[in-house]
Amino acid sequence: MKMSSLELSEVLKEGELEKRSDNLLQFWRKKTCVLTSDSLNIYADGQKRSKAKELKLQSIKKVDCVERTGKFVYFTIVTTDNKEIDFRCFDEDTCWNAVITMALIDFQNRKAIQDFKSLQETTSPGHQERHLVKSL
Repeated sequence: MKMSSLELSEVLKEGELEKRSDNLLQFWRKKTCVLTSDSLNIYADGQKRSKAKELKLQSIKKVDCVERTGKFVYFTIVTTDNKEIDFRCFDEDTCWNAVITMALIDFQNRKAIQDFKSLQETTSPGHQERHLVKSL
């Protein structure tokens, strides 16, 4: 049985967020969301029966425009291709912006360490010697 990336990743937060629609009227729609160590999964329904829209952390540039107005906290996720996705949630205690930001920082740190280790492996003297032997 093949497991989905959601089932393989650690769930950091699960619950309800409101997302502003992309259409002309820009209604706020309730979405069930699951944040993992690798992605934010957005479901159209509360039972997670619909296929999730998966927003990979590697495609998120930053969480921006955090503003508290009345009972809502508003924030924008900016993607690496500069698309802006607007969200809102009720009060700070249950809000997602800090959790998403921390997950993004953790993801970026893990990627930087992985990139550094890969660079070390390709530039290490042992690797260069093995490469020379293979080319002979």
